[in-house]
Amino acid sequence: MTDATAKPLVTMTGIDKSFPGVHALDNCRFDLRAGEVHALVGENGAGKSTLMKVLAGIYRKDAGVITIDGHEVEIANPRAAQDLGISMIHQELNLMNHLTVAQNIFIGREPRRRFSTFLLDDATLNRNAAQLLEMMHLKIDPRTKVADLTVAKQQMVEIAKALSYNARVLIMDEPTAALTEAEIAELFAIIRRLRSQGVGIVYISHRLEELKQISDRITVMRDGRYIDTVPTPDATIEQIIRMMVGRTIYESAPELPTEESREIVLEVRNLNRAGVLKDISFTLKRGEILGFAGLMGAGRTEVARAIFGADPIDSGEILVHGQPVRIKTPRDAVRHGIGYLSEDRKRYGLALKMDVETNVVLAALQKFVNAVGWVDRRRTTATANHHVATLAIKTPSLQQQVKNLSGGTQQKVVVGKWLTANTDILIFDEPTRGIDVGAKSEIYKLLNDLARQGKAIIMISSELPEILRMSHRIIVMCEGRITGELSSTEASQEAIMTLATQRGGIVADNGDTGGSPGGQSDSPRLVSMESQSA
Repeated sequence: MTDATAKPLVTMTGIDKSFPGVHALDNCRFDLRAGEVHALVGENGAGKSTLMKVLAGIYRKDAGVITIDGHEVEIANPRAAQDLGISMIHQELNLMNHLTVAQNIFIGREPRRRFSTFLLDDATLNRNAAQLLEMMHLKIDPRTKVADLTVAKQQMVEIAKALSYNARVLIMDEPTAALTEAEIAELFAIIRRLRSQGVGIVYISHRLEELKQISDRITVMRDGRYIDTVPTPDATIEQIIRMMVGRTIYESAPELPTEESREIVLEVRNLNRAGVLKDISFTLKRGEILGFAGLMGAGRTEVARAIFGADPIDSGEILVHGQPVRIKTPRDAVRHGIGYLSEDRKRYGLALKMDVETNVVLAALQKFVNAVGWVDRRRTTATANHHVATLAIKTPSLQQQVKNLSGGTQQKVVVGKWLTANTDILIFDEPTRGIDVGAKSEIYKLLNDLARQGKAIIMISSELPEILRMSHRIIVMCEGRITGELSSTEASQEAIMTLATQRGGIVADNGDTGGSPGGQSDSPRLVSMESQSA
């Protein structure tokens, strides 16, 4: 814990930043002391990353003052920030997979051989990298290609790269988003060592429970404005959430079916894919939210992709409304009324550089083509406006590029796309990944509304509180097999975890699948750090 009376290392006051159609930062302030971890939290779109990108020189502020050690500075670009000892590690890691660890750390600053201006000195390069990694207590060979490292190790290389610039200020944007619990513990150990060495760390995260473990102070932003800064020991999770959302968040659990029997809209029989899926069978009813739980590598996403025609299957049968269907491609799935919201919505769910209107109608564009072969813009605009209104999509206009929207709003745009395509079966894969607690509540409400409208929903989630809160029934998988099914009344964290680690399964034989499907390791990411949002 740093001295509360210590002179700030960094201060930001009166910071303003606008983009076309968006006032991203409005009179914001922030300060950071040497040797502290200062958490920065807020809903998606609150301005956290934008404020830190101003500090890192990625964006130029429109107004305001930044001081380093009490002296006012202008940070025109990332190089200027690095010269001031400021480095930022982005959520999407900025490494070159084909290069080695040492080459990534010192890219553009490689030592040259003696008496040469163009021949690189690889021995010195590797030795300097090894010294830096040893200082961080990291057992990573500097000659290893980055592509061969785990995500956690790549994160450590990013930190080493930042420290190679003699960083005094380290900004970390969602550093644990793709890490297992063991890897998070390793990262926290590094952060604590850096803090003890006097490095000031800005820690942006949606995982509020993490902040209690690692941060000294917490600053909350909302709608591009500064709300408050509180010492971490004095703050409760509930208090932080109230400051973040500024409203009462949606708390209702799903409405459970009132009837014993409901129409089966999807049936999967004995789905198999060598080394990935083994005898997958289940049913999905109209108006039901069917949760899929399991550890990473259990095969949940692989089931979804197989149903959607994104991955091939070796054998098995899929029935929609009681009729066998052939689904070889996603186009086939959409034709049979199945929509898939990928866990990576930016890569597989959206055309990020296109506007909201285009994204909403994209999956059913043929429906809007008139007799002469032109897209009827009046109809596409009317449809997009309808979904913006009914789904409460927060956008300045239909012409706003989707890449400029928050994560929760982007997710709603994907839902609008599949509703436009008139899909009755919706598969949500990690629907709230990377989404803050306020936006999560809106997604939960949306799922419940869709179920009430008669949509049949499969929800895959690594967060146990989310699965328990939202599911009518829960299917648990382990190593490509279904190991059990639980009703909402039977389900508990203990029951799910028991089934999630039951390799042979209660409905399958005890044969060996040859390791975790998809080559992933079964790391215990199932238990969420964000149970407070449930």
